[in-house]
Amino acid sequence: MSELSSSFTDKLFADFQDNSKLRAVENAVTHNGLLKSLETRQSQVENDHVFSIDLTKDKVANQKASGRCWMFAALNTFRHKLISDLNLDNFELSQAHTFFWDKYEKSNWFLEQVIATADQELGSRKVKFLLDVPQQDGGQWDMVVALFEKYGVVPKSAYPESVSSSNSRELNQYLNKLLRQDAQILREAVAAGVGAEGIRAQKEALLQEIFNFLAVNLGLPPRTFDFAYRDKDNNYHSDKNITPQEFFKKYVGLNLSDYVSVINAPTADKPYSKSYTVDMLGNVVGSRAVRYLNLDMTRFKELAIAQMQAGETVWFGSDVGQISDRQKGILATNVYDFDTAMNISFTQDKAGRLDYSESLMTHAMVLTGVDLAENGEPLKWKVENSWGEKVGDKGYFVASDAWMDEFTYQIVVRKEFLTDEELAAYEAEPTVLAPWDPMGALASQTDL
Repeated sequence: MSELSSSFTDKLFADFQDNSKLRAVENAVTHNGLLKSLETRQSQVENDHVFSIDLTKDKVANQKASGRCWMFAALNTFRHKLISDLNLDNFELSQAHTFFWDKYEKSNWFLEQVIATADQELGSRKVKFLLDVPQQDGGQWDMVVALFEKYGVVPKSAYPESVSSSNSRELNQYLNKLLRQDAQILREAVAAGVGAEGIRAQKEALLQEIFNFLAVNLGLPPRTFDFAYRDKDNNYHSDKNITPQEFFKKYVGLNLSDYVSVINAPTADKPYSKSYTVDMLGNVVGSRAVRYLNLDMTRFKELAIAQMQAGETVWFGSDVGQISDRQKGILATNVYDFDTAMNISFTQDKAGRLDYSESLMTHAMVLTGVDLAENGEPLKWKVENSWGEKVGDKGYFVASDAWMDEFTYQIVVRKEFLTDEELAAYEAEPTVLAPWDPMGALASQTDL
């Protein structure tokens, strides 16, 4: 190994001191911060909030200090439909309801994975992967579908937010303490020769404790509830003693098996037009596995546009923290100018960022519009975020097309927009990716 010598460091000092541009930038950055000092005017000029296709101006939701973006994004796609169908000014489905059942199911998923890997050493990569984060707030499309299909949905009025759903840090801290403790109990029981029936009984006792913990923190979710509302014409409507599953079927009314998850992962290990899944990724035991179809970015964007042209918004996952101004709500590759100010160029391509752990999907939002040029090519995209109305344009963001190319990884579209060849590729036996593959990342970016 080569040490850093004093003479080499002296040279670096001298080079910096002789560079008048860098000294000027030093003054700006140390007083105003890095990104604020390097922010460009052009990015704001190019990314105004006007779109040729604009599907909604409904009020945005706020996930607050929780990693529930993937739930919010999915429920927002339903919410827009309900606002239109029921002739409402505004409406929200309960994100806390989905959150409760996700925590419950993720706990069972974790314990099942612990049992399945109990014959492996504690130091094995899979066991360490499990124990590092037994559960978290984040998730993916197929995981939220599993929750909706099993538990339905309810209006926010039937199961409102709690302190622990809006700010999930304490809940996660102590739930993970419980789960790691439970992992030790189950692994030691397996090692002691306890049979499968005894292990299951022990797991069920542990799940009762977990259920109680969740119910205390989040509230006991309703088995049935009454749904009443007045529409914009002041007409009164009421539905008594309805279950969450009945509510989903009657008011949302979507067949979620009609939707597929499409990714853009241009890495060498994931050829296009192939399907993929991720080992150990999921939440509801017995539900359909997470599955993706990998397509090139041109086709990826064509599918998103086709669905919006048909009048339907698009759930999508991206790396939202990459080159963005969250206050202005601008996602663009030219928001900050490092090259001119500091002679630094970020040249790593999308595949390189994935391979070298520089980027992955961190946040799920909803595409609600796009601005198309005369030739049909996208210029910029309208994004519904779930960080409240104080950021962006009343909570809506704008993403440049170049930013979409570089930092968007997943969309969910109807099967009907796929070609026969694409659908066959999606339905083919998927390649199984490692649990730590970047495509297995769970969207969880909070509003903090």
